[in-house]
Amino acid sequence: MSAPTVVRAVDTNLGELWPLVWQSTYETLYIVAIALVLGGIIGMALGMSLYVTRPAGLVPSRTVNVILNVLVNFFRPIPFVILIAALQPLARVVVGIGIGNRAIIFAITLAAAFGISRIVEQNLVTVEPGVIEAARAMGASRTRIIRTVLIPEALGPLILGYTFAFVAIIDMSAIAGVIGGGGLGNFALQYGYRQFDTVVTWTAVLIIVAIVQVVQFAGNRLARRVLRR
Repeated sequence: MSAPTVVRAVDTNLGELWPLVWQSTYETLYIVAIALVLGGIIGMALGMSLYVTRPAGLVPSRTVNVILNVLVNFFRPIPFVILIAALQPLARVVVGIGIGNRAIIFAITLAAAFGISRIVEQNLVTVEPGVIEAARAMGASRTRIIRTVLIPEALGPLILGYTFAFVAIIDMSAIAGVIGGGGLGNFALQYGYRQFDTVVTWTAVLIIVAIVQVVQFAGNRLARRVLRR
């Protein structure tokens, strides 16, 4: 007769850590929201500049276009964990500190801006040239073409692109602990991975997945609405 199977209770400190779970969730949302807004604005400006200065763009300028392309291509391939360390001296000048949440927001904002700039440029390129030419023929100014033709025509794909950027920023925020920042990634590493507590680790993972699912669903739905117009 076989011995009965003994089910052991999982050894976890999650019950004592719930206040830290909610604090870390708030910190992640805070870091991601600010970085997405600031990085999104800078990325939109960079991406728009890349598009309009192309040879067939609204304001063609080979010199400006080459400089912007070199700048974006220089920063985009750098692994984020290395970029954090490289940007610490600049972070001290701009935000007054090289560690903590302000420093991680600064680093994520720059990394997101260069990534978003390519997303913006690639989506603007998909706008039919004929639509722009028609607006030009009607005497629309460059600013008006950008505001009333380019952005509205590319709005659906841009929403999807910014949704993708949100997920990427969530991923970057997980490395905040490297420079003393907070958030769910740091919480999972400090109280889950380093304490060999898989319940804590997976709790943080599931919260991150839930946040991403909600934002992805909302982004997909909003993009569909825009594309149906």
